[in-house]
Amino acid sequence: MSQQIFSLHSWPRAIVHVDGDAFFTSCEEAIHPELRGKPLITGGERGIVACASYPAKKLGIKRGVPLHEARKICPRLIILPSDYETYSLFSRRMFDIMRRFTPDVEEYSIDEAFADITGMRRALRSSYEEIVLKMKTEIERELGITVSAGLSITKVLAKVASKHQKPSGLTIIKGREIAEYLHDLPVEKVWGIGNATTHYLAKMGIRYALEFAQLPEKKVKEKFTKPGVEIWQELRGISVYPVTAEEKSSYASISKTKTFAPATSNAGYLFAHLMRNLESACIKARRYSLAPDRIVVFLKKNDFSTVGSEVKLSHPCNCPMEFSGIIRELFDGCYSPKDVYRATGVVLLELEPDEQVQYSLFDNPLQAEKIKELYNVADELGRKFGKHTLHLGCSHLIEELGKGRRGSPTVREQTQLKGETRRRHLGLPLLHVKI
Repeated sequence: MSQQIFSLHSWPRAIVHVDGDAFFTSCEEAIHPELRGKPLITGGERGIVACASYPAKKLGIKRGVPLHEARKICPRLIILPSDYETYSLFSRRMFDIMRRFTPDVEEYSIDEAFADITGMRRALRSSYEEIVLKMKTEIERELGITVSAGLSITKVLAKVASKHQKPSGLTIIKGREIAEYLHDLPVEKVWGIGNATTHYLAKMGIRYALEFAQLPEKKVKEKFTKPGVEIWQELRGISVYPVTAEEKSSYASISKTKTFAPATSNAGYLFAHLMRNLESACIKARRYSLAPDRIVVFLKKNDFSTVGSEVKLSHPCNCPMEFSGIIRELFDGCYSPKDVYRATGVVLLELEPDEQVQYSLFDNPLQAEKIKELYNVADELGRKFGKHTLHLGCSHLIEELGKGRRGSPTVREQTQLKGETRRRHLGLPLLHVKI
């Protein structure tokens, strides 16, 4: 391109973005090679498309489409329930492979990550392009899935690059070539630019990323807030978003929901799911040493309308046993036996460091210490054998009546390891490999 707005001084970093191609269905195809090349979706347990394979995408089936509509588009569509335990195993292995090339790997989601390979050329005796190619090749060879990779000088540009050629693409955006890649890229395709910013830019007559990147710095700082300025800088090759290898440790809120089928009006079963939501949320809060000051509970009806309520706690706490009575009161205020419900949910808000956690139900300090030890044991069991290995009695009805999943059970759920029974099933992922 003739217009060059990027200087060679913008070459300080080498950032990689690796993105799994149709990740959930790719994992299923890796386990079941006979499914390759067929229209396939996951999400049978949710009633909507969670992930579609590329043959399904070519037919017009997109994520979020209800299953009945997907079946109309393709009557021979293969519908599978999502097996998140197995997908998580693939995800961990993919990130571990990336760490062979650099310790600076940021896990952005279950199927994508950033890696900073700056300065690794001498250690690995390869160019940056060769490093990315080896990384991509090893992931695909060892896991049996395809990934798309992008290499550039900032995180935003690396993500632009990884989306440029899918599936199984490798795109390198060098400093001199950035304008070429941004020229026809709609601004809404840029990572970090949402609907509101897209409409705002459209009013300024800006529809493509290059037009945004070419704005004068003074105008950008006048018209945009800090996130907009930072994206503008990243598009110009100025790296302002570092690759953060540390795991996320702070949250503004934690939410857990559960959709089940068939829909039900069974009060005991609904309350059991609500308490299981609360247990899941509190497990995550304890993992990050956080405790909520406020809790929201909600029930989603079969017509997709939602009823809910919230309460301000007298003290921060991340132990569900402590406020199960409060959740019962909130539930009773939302529930109507005349209605049929398809989902429950809990949101923890105003999270604080858990040093302030109190145990008001246990006036005796010794009892308080024992309940704290009990949750330490529950969390350790959960890490070893699966979440909810040890759970509250009020949520046990789920174990008796079932988890309310749509679709057929996953391969893991249908397989019993030595010592397991239908009701004693370890939360371990399982890979079936043909040898």
